[in-house]
Amino acid sequence: MVTIALTQQIAALFLMMAAGFILVKTGVAKAEDSKPISTVIVYLIVPAVLIHSFQIEHTPEIRNGFLLSLFTAILIQGLLLLIVTLLKKPLKLTPVEMTSVIYSNAGNLVIPLITAVLGDEWVIYASTYMSFQMILLWTHGNAVLMGKGEHVNWKKILLNPNVIAIAIGIFLFVTQIKLPVVINSVLSSTSACVGPVSMVMLGMLLASVDYKKVFTNSRIYLTVALKMLILPGLMLLILKFSPLKNFSPDGTTILLITLLATITPSATTVTQLAQLHDNEPAYASAINMATTVVALASMPLMIFLYTI
Repeated sequence: MVTIALTQQIAALFLMMAAGFILVKTGVAKAEDSKPISTVIVYLIVPAVLIHSFQIEHTPEIRNGFLLSLFTAILIQGLLLLIVTLLKKPLKLTPVEMTSVIYSNAGNLVIPLITAVLGDEWVIYASTYMSFQMILLWTHGNAVLMGKGEHVNWKKILLNPNVIAIAIGIFLFVTQIKLPVVINSVLSSTSACVGPVSMVMLGMLLASVDYKKVFTNSRIYLTVALKMLILPGLMLLILKFSPLKNFSPDGTTILLITLLATITPSATTVTQLAQLHDNEPAYASAINMATTVVALASMPLMIFLYTI
C-alpha cells in the first residue's frame, strides 16, 4: 500500500511540473518568471518547512528515531562523498557532475511525499537528512563548484536562511518550546506549498531547456546512471539489509524516508551554485532536467524493491 501511495504522489508532483512546463510553452508565463518563485521557495517556504517539522513532542521514541535518521543521513552522505571522490579520476568527473551525483532534491520532493502519504509527524526524519545535506551542500558542494581561485564564504553559509531555520528548529525541538498557535498555523500552511510551488517552478525551468543539446551529450547518460540507478541501488541494498532498522520501532519506515531522500533527482541548488560561480550552469540544469525525467520511473522502482 505504501508503494502504491508513494507512486501515486510522485505522479501527482510530476503533473504539477507539467503544469509549469505548459504555462511557459503556451506563452502564459516566461521561463525567467521562475526566478522570483525560486527566491520565495529558498527564503520563505523551505525555512518554514524546516522549523515546522521540528514542532513535535520530544518523546523517547521520536528522539531515538531522530538519532537513527541523523546517523543514517551521515552514513549515506559520507558513502556518497567517498564513492564519488574515488570515481572522480577514473570517470573524469567534472565538479558539476560530482555535485549533481552526490546531492539530491530532497526538500522539494520528499517532504511533500512524506506529508501526503505518512503524515506531518514523519517530516522530522526527512528534515534530518535535508538539514545535514544542506550544510554539506553549502560547504563541500559550494567549494567544489567555486574552484581554486575562490574562498569559502563562511559568513554567507552560516547566514543562509535554511541553515538558520535548521538551528531554530533544533533549538525548539530540544527545548520543547512551542510556537504560538497562529505562527504554527502560518508555518503549516506555508509548508504545504513546498511541493506544488517547487514542481511548477521546475516545470517552468525545464520549458527553456534545449533537449536536443541535452540528449546528444554522451556524458549526461553516465551522470544520470550514477545518480538515479547505480548509487541509489547500492544505498538501497545497504538500507534494506542493514540492522540499523532494529534501533527504533519505526526503523523500517525511517530508513525508507532516508532512501527517498537519496533517490530523488539532482539538487536544484547545484544549478544555482553553478550559475553563481559560472561553472557550466547550462550543463548542471540539463543534468537536473534529465534526472527529474528519469525519476518518474526510477523512484517507484526503488521504493518497490525496498518494500518487497
